Amino acid sequence: MKTQQKNKSVVIGAGLAGSEAAWQLANRGIEVTLFEMRPEKTTPAHKTAEFAELVCSNSLRSDDYMHNAVGLMHEEMRRAGSLIMRAADKHKVPAGGALAVDREAFSKEITQTLSSHPLIKIVHQEALLSDFLNDAEKTSVIVATGPLTSDKMAEEMQRLTKTDSLHFFDAIAPIVYTDSVNMDKAWYQSRYDKGDKEDYLNCPLTKEEYENFVRLLKTEETVPFKAWEKDTGYFEGCLPVEVLASRGPDTLAFGPMKPVGLRNPHQGNTRPYAVVQLRKETKDGRLMNMVGFQTKLTYGAQKRVFTQIPGLENAVFARLGGIHRNTFLKSPELLDNRLAFKAWPHIRLAGQVSGCEGYIESAAMGFLAGVFTAFETKGKEAPLPPEETAFGAMLRHVTEGNADTFQPMNINFGLFPEIVHEGKKKKGRDKKELYATRALEALSGWLEALSG
Repeated sequence: MKTQQKNKSVVIGAGLAGSEAAWQLANRGIEVTLFEMRPEKTTPAHKTAEFAELVCSNSLRSDDYMHNAVGLMHEEMRRAGSLIMRAADKHKVPAGGALAVDREAFSKEITQTLSSHPLIKIVHQEALLSDFLNDAEKTSVIVATGPLTSDKMAEEMQRLTKTDSLHFFDAIAPIVYTDSVNMDKAWYQSRYDKGDKEDYLNCPLTKEEYENFVRLLKTEETVPFKAWEKDTGYFEGCLPVEVLASRGPDTLAFGPMKPVGLRNPHQGNTRPYAVVQLRKETKDGRLMNMVGFQTKLTYGAQKRVFTQIPGLENAVFARLGGIHRNTFLKSPELLDNRLAFKAWPHIRLAGQVSGCEGYIESAAMGFLAGVFTAFETKGKEAPLPPEETAFGAMLRHVTEGNADTFQPMNINFGLFPEIVHEGKKKKGRDKKELYATRALEALSGWLEALSG
């Protein structure tokens, strides 16, 4: 099926999704104008003007593509020629079974790659949806403004789509200088000794220390909500540590502070009651990220509470935690199965603003938007990724989910079609391996179709 051929393409936003979309377009011979409002206009969470800046964790999560849906999406993106995955692999730092990156080097790599591409023109100014509504005959547009979409763009999207933009809060974990950690109490070890032994730095707590820590988290001062934020909910996959603490005395001990797979060499290799883990933030290991410690505590409260953690008594913070509002639309109500607005088929939505959650998920939706737009620009229609792949499963959630209950979602095997092997439903690792094997087989055929 042929579509109307376009003369040019535009990508709005140079985050993970926008950067990937621009790369896919340019690599397919399409001229791209990439709009990025930073540094002319910034957000409360961004710290640099680099593209694809990672404002929360520096981890892209599990890289085990045979047993984890996130790792499978990594592998699918690698095989498909993803810029984000190429930069992540080049600038990865030790993180056990996870793929974590030196975020500064990662973002600089992507910025330099896109800025030097002869088919990509960078424009540092805010662009709006309304700028391109009446240009359907000539221009294909990808809106990839991310979870930190500017107020002006968010308000415009809400008005033009005649629907409420949905919001939730996403919190940022603190980063500490490694040399300020007390190694008489802390030690390096990954859970069950996975990966390199120095992937994680562990700060142990006794039962009494843990209970006191939880009490402090529940009573210390948090950043007050503004009037327009009061009805905004949190995304369950990235809850502030103090919100977790308020859900019960053992929530943290069975969550980010679980001690399983760890033994404290300072205490006869016994398992601690609870543990705070720090992961390398940079390849040289000078900075460590407090894993799972997103927070909306005030800066003063963070210093008071987190220095109560054994090993962090004299911690020097390179960055304290923070909080920002994420924005996303009810995509199943607004988009077709190729991420195009039903009301404006020449405009696509990609990344977290479309209702996926997570770094790699955002980049994957940017990849698809770029591919779909590249085909459209040439007057063709791109084949859809098979629903058995991570690409296809995430796309189905974004475009075919229940609009009434739609929420951001990380990629997970629950989004994939059920698999039955030899008349029986498999479980556990065996089932995940079947999902992964099936996905990569289906991916191969789809990639051939894209290149044909």
